[in-house]
Amino acid sequence: MSQAASQAAAFYKDVTKNREIWTIRDEDGYPAPMTSSKKRSQPFWSSESRAKKIIQNVAAYHGFKTVKIEYHKFINDWLPGLDKYGLLAGLNWSGPRAVGYDIEPKQLKQNLENYKAEET
Repeated sequence: MSQAASQAAAFYKDVTKNREIWTIRDEDGYPAPMTSSKKRSQPFWSSESRAKKIIQNVAAYHGFKTVKIEYHKFINDWLPGLDKYGLLAGLNWSGPRAVGYDIEPKQLKQNLENYKAEET
């Protein structure tokens, strides 16, 4: 399993267990950098500590603050919003360049629902 796939698997597990998602923002808003696939992706993490690590270790994100999102709000508001604006969701980005697995919002919703069903 690749590092990105491993981070995505951890995202599904943690999010379905803790029912919260984390992102980051600064005074200009939420980041959505261009990916190698030429689509923008907004990063999300399954824990505040993961998001803080990126803020601390990636120069582009110094000065950002963590933002907690409740699971139901993420599913019902954030994912449809990402889809509406053509953004991907980045899952548990890590490393010195803050990279990882990027996924279409509709697929992320499906994966979270499927993971939740498997856990019950």
